[in-house]
Amino acid sequence: MALTFNGSNNTIAGVAVGGLPDGIVDEDMLAATAVSPLKRKGAGTVLQVVEATGNTATYSTSQTYIETVITGSITPLKSDSVILVDVAAPIWPAATEYMHVQLRSSGGNTNNDIGTWGDNYTKTSDESFNIWLPFRHTSHSTTSAITYKVFVRKEGADGNNWYFPNNNTGNSTISWTIRMTEVLA
Repeated sequence: MALTFNGSNNTIAGVAVGGLPDGIVDEDMLAATAVSPLKRKGAGTVLQVVEATGNTATYSTSQTYIETVITGSITPLKSDSVILVDVAAPIWPAATEYMHVQLRSSGGNTNNDIGTWGDNYTKTSDESFNIWLPFRHTSHSTTSAITYKVFVRKEGADGNNWYFPNNNTGNSTISWTIRMTEVLA
């Protein structure tokens, strides 16, 4: 099809896909939804958000890391992206002990320590609280599914069970969330 210029409405017809030289079309010329997230440029552009939630609990007296019930999976769209993993849960550390929380990954990429938080502490046996833990996975290097799991341990032998998530609710609704957000690096 030949190019047709219409001066009365300022349009050009007959331009093939890829027919304009680089640099001719700028961001202001594009419609708001004309470019998919994968083709957008710029660090921090959100590619996808995946969330898992549950109403289950984990408890133990372990001083070595054990797997909790908090787990979620995401399949990255780009191998060089960053996965932001946010964990929100009610917890009850063992009395007079520090609780250590660790995020691990498996699947398309294996890393046994994405990040560790170690200063969750309670002085008595009746303290529980909600916690939000942000993690940043910068080196997954895959577009295969990655499963993230939360592991917990207490630091010493004092105190009784720790709970992560806490199971001490009157109506058995223990809510935890793990949210995985993939962003361009």
